[in-house]
This record gives sequence, C-alpha cells and structure tokens, in this order.
Amino acid sequence: MLRLFSNKNGDETTRKNLHPILLMSAIVLICAVLTYIIPAGNYERVMDEEIGQEIVNPDNFSYIERTPSTPIDVLMSLTRGLQAAADVIFFLLIIGGMFAIINGSGALNIGIANILKRLKGREILIIPIFMLFFGCGAAFCGNFEEFLVFVPLVLACCITIGYDSLTAVGIIFLAATAGYGGAITNAFTEGNAQQIAGLPLFSGMGLRVVLFICLEAASMIYVMWIATQVKKNPQLSGSFAFDQEFNKGKKINLENVPALTVRQTLVIVVFLAGIAFAVFGSVKQGFYVDELSAVFLLIGIIGGIVAGMRPREICEYFEKGCKDMLLPGLMIGLARAAMVLLENANVLDTILHTLAGLLNRFPSALMACGMFIFHEIFNVFVPSGSTQADVTMPLMVTIADKFDLSRQTAVLAYQLGDAFTNVLAPTGGEILAALAICKVPFGKWIKYLLPIFIIWWVIALCFLVYATNAGF
Repeated sequence: MLRLFSNKNGDETTRKNLHPILLMSAIVLICAVLTYIIPAGNYERVMDEEIGQEIVNPDNFSYIERTPSTPIDVLMSLTRGLQAAADVIFFLLIIGGMFAIINGSGALNIGIANILKRLKGREILIIPIFMLFFGCGAAFCGNFEEFLVFVPLVLACCITIGYDSLTAVGIIFLAATAGYGGAITNAFTEGNAQQIAGLPLFSGMGLRVVLFICLEAASMIYVMWIATQVKKNPQLSGSFAFDQEFNKGKKINLENVPALTVRQTLVIVVFLAGIAFAVFGSVKQGFYVDELSAVFLLIGIIGGIVAGMRPREICEYFEKGCKDMLLPGLMIGLARAAMVLLENANVLDTILHTLAGLLNRFPSALMACGMFIFHEIFNVFVPSGSTQADVTMPLMVTIADKFDLSRQTAVLAYQLGDAFTNVLAPTGGEILAALAICKVPFGKWIKYLLPIFIIWWVIALCFLVYATNAGF
C-alpha cells in the first residue's frame, strides 16, 4: 500500500506538478460553468427568535430566474473571495510574521533540538502527543484554522526526526478532522446544530466521546505507521522530492546542540504563555480570529523585544514572515472565490434541495447514513460548519421527524458529514494553506489521505447504524 505514497519521478515531479494557483483557478472556472448548468433556486429564510439567527424554511423552496456568472464575475471573484476570507488571510499573515520573529531569535530551533535530542529513539511519541492536543482542541473548542499557527513548528520537528511534510500536515489536520467528527463540546457545529434541532446543548455526549476516541485513535495509528515507513525509506514518501527541494533547510541540527541563552529561554516562555492564553481565551472567552490575531501579534512583538532585537529587525522579520504566507493566503482567497460564484448565482439552495430529495431513496433504517453522505457532499460546497448547520439542519430535522429518526441522530450525521471533506475537497482553504506552507502538492495529499478517509467512513457509518438502532 505504501506505493501509493512513493515518488517515482524524483526531482522531475516538482517541475511537472500543477501549480496550486492553477489548480484553484480551475476549480473557480468549474464553479462558474456550474452556474450555467444548475438552475437557480431559493429557500425562504426566516428568523428563529429562540436562537437569534436566520434559518431556511424547509417547506418553501422555489426556482428563480438564472443569474449565471459572467466573465467579469469570474475575474472579480478573486477580490471578492479575498475580501470574504480576509479575517483568516490576515490571521495567517500575522502567524507568519510572528513565527519569523520568534525563529529569528533562534529560541524555537534550539528548544526543539534539545527536546528531540532527549527523545532520541522515542521520537515517535511526538506524533500522539501533538495529535491529542490538536484533536482535543477541535473536539472541545471547535479549533481548525487556528492550528495553522503550528504548521511551521510541526514541520520543523518532522523534517528533523526524519519524517516528511505530509506527516506534518497529517499530524495537525487528521487529528483536527477526527476532533470535528467526534465533536464533544464544539459550539460551532454540535452546539449550533443542537440548538436548531431543539435539543439540550451538548446532550448525548457519551456516545460522541467514544466516537472521538475511535476516530482519533485510528488517525494516530495511521500517521504513526506511515511516518515509521517513511523514516525507514524516505523515498517512499509522496513528498520526498518536494521536501528535498523546499524543506531540507528546515532540518534542525541535533549535533552539538547549544544550551538556551537567558534571552532565548525568555522568548520561549513568552511564546508558550501566549499560546496558553490563546487556548484559554478560545475556551473561556470565545476568542476567534480577531482576538487570536491580536494575541499572536503581541507574542511576536514581546518576543522580539525580549530577544534583544531592534525595532527595525522586528519589522524586517515580520515582513519576511508575511511574504512566506502570501501563497497560502491566495489559496484561501481562491477557495472562497469559488463559493462566492455559487452563492451569487443562487445555486447553493438548489444543490441543497436536490441532495435532500435524494434522501427519500434511502430506507428508514439507513436514513442516518444517507444524511451523513448528504452532508459530506454539501460540505464541499459550504465548508463552514456553522453556516451549513443554519442552512441544512431545519431540513434535516423535518426529514428525521418524518422517518421517525431521532433528532440527536440527525445532528450526529451532520457533525460527521461536516468533518471529513474539510481535508479532502480543494474548497477547504485551510488545508490548501497548510499544504502551501509545506510546499506539498494537493494531489500528493489526496493519495496520503484516501486510506484513512475510508477508515473514517467505516467508523462513521457503524456509529450511525448503532445510533439508529439504539434510538440515540
């Protein structure tokens, strides 16, 4: 099976591979063409006073006059996509600037080198430790794009240990996806969907805890197994040529590792304290992109001052870090541009209506599985979990009641369906950003992802069948 991940063409692969901007431009053009094929439609929106937000009225759908994308709409979609995703893109720029300042002090490299040197022979432990952190962050706090801040750090660890950049992305985003699929107290998905379904907040937690453990354990075992094989034979890695060309310099020298200076120790203290404050703020104060951006900006400024950098040096490092995040930011903007075209052409509601109609073909015993598949497909078009809940859950609740399926099971199907395609579909801007940071082509990621994706599906379908039969 490892042949799936091997790179047979060596360095020539980097020259032949499709540039990520061209890939996303093709996706944007495909979405533009779809606006001429898919009829325009519209669900009536009504204000739900109980939850304080607009939701669709599942009983009021109508086809409307087509408004397909014009060539000028396609050209303008990039700026509109960049504007729509501005919060995440600027968050990413600040992450890049902050890490460049911290890395400029040498503190992180020396600190990581000392840790890895002490773990010599037991480096594999890095994977479950990191994955448990990221998985819990997603399952309990709904973190996902926030984890982009850790990509440079995890990448450096993996390259140093002898793993590859695919392992670095897998450690973070396979763990986060498992956390989203087994959401325990994720207010963005689980909490929002349960509110719309009229269920007690975070009810049914017991089954979801077991689900989270199963998804996370499967993801850990998968990443550790592939990483072990890659370390034994680096050329088995699908990203081998790309790591040789782009990421070789990120390897930290573990020979003659110097001790941390006082200033470097203080920089690490500032970094860790800032991360801890960001986690606390996310859990207790509802910090999101704007608040987290402010925290990370402050980490960079204080870290630079503590490291003894002059103001000009801090600015130069920050500028360099922002430049490194330009391509990931463009990837997110292009991914959002595709969604902008579909939204402006009024075809998303038609897609929702059509997919919901297909659910009638599923037998009652498998209706929860049908809902899961429905959400997996719809998540490609609407990657935002909270938006998807607002749009789909009123319809899913109606279908669940009609087929005598518990609303709790309908929410479980939604939460699972909202998770997995986040890291499979190119419309998921965050995964494209992570791949761009690591210089990994999207096609190589898909080959790496497919086996665990199938395993996730098996686990999800088993839990949904159980939930249906047990009256969850």
